Amino acid sequence: MRGRLGAAVTAVLLTLLAAAPAQAAGYRYWSFWDGAAGKWAYATQGPATARPADGDVNGFRFALSVDSADAARPRTAPDFAKVCADTPPKAGTKRVAVVIDFGTPEDAADGGTPPEQRTGCARIGPDGTSAEALAAVAKPLRYNSAALLCGISGYPRTGCGEQVEVPAKTAGKPTSKPSAAGKDADSGPSVGVVAGGAAVLALGAAGLWQARRRRG
Repeated sequence: MRGRLGAAVTAVLLTLLAAAPAQAAGYRYWSFWDGAAGKWAYATQGPATARPADGDVNGFRFALSVDSADAARPRTAPDFAKVCADTPPKAGTKRVAVVIDFGTPEDAADGGTPPEQRTGCARIGPDGTSAEALAAVAKPLRYNSAALLCGISGYPRTGCGEQVEVPAKTAGKPTSKPSAAGKDADSGPSVGVVAGGAAVLALGAAGLWQARRRRG
């Protein structure tokens, strides 16, 4: 009897946990990328402190991401020669190619249509930062009180790095339905809630077994 009851409780636990819509915390924000060697790499500094060299490519992508390893790269390849083809060198300045990817409707907080991707060749001073290069080609910029980049060319109009609950199965790749996932996270039970309920079931079953054992 004890063995059968334990197996039944285990089966209930596994079934409930398997059915639980696991959630992970993601963020909707502008990520910053370095396009050295023709490949996008997540930048190790923020645009306000990074100082690109003449001929570098900076990328910015708006998306919903779980972490830096999951962050969506700009969809336009980094190509300094193409972006700055019409901007000749000039003494006392440097040229930085800037790629701006406003993301997809799935990335947008309201599911709207983001602006088209764009590029620009910024000419700035020798000590200029990536933030200055971005401002040279994509004003207005919007920052919050912590100096986090919130908006480029007015997009998005509101919000800044807000947290969004996304299904854990999408971790490691861009989520396809961020806004829907957020609704699901608000209305559906979390793993902790389901696991807690399963634990209550397990304790109740154990108590029932103990009561039957005493009566026997």
